[in-house]
Amino acid sequence: MKKPKDGAPGTTEQSPRWEGPKETRPRGYMPAKDDPERDRDAAGENLKDPHRGKLSDAGKTKGD
Repeated sequence: MKKPKDGAPGTTEQSPRWEGPKETRPRGYMPAKDDPERDRDAAGENLKDPHRGKLSDAGKTKGD
């Protein structure tokens, strides 16, 4: 697939949206509707400030 498909939401006619960093977005994924680096998700996290309450959460971001 060279270009993401913009079909009806929730169907196989639409490509999934990438909520990660723009630099690592795979080919065929649509960009996020919001800014994942700044806007918080349902869990209250964003890419610049992920929650790391448990030891297993330490590997969430690269470079830590």
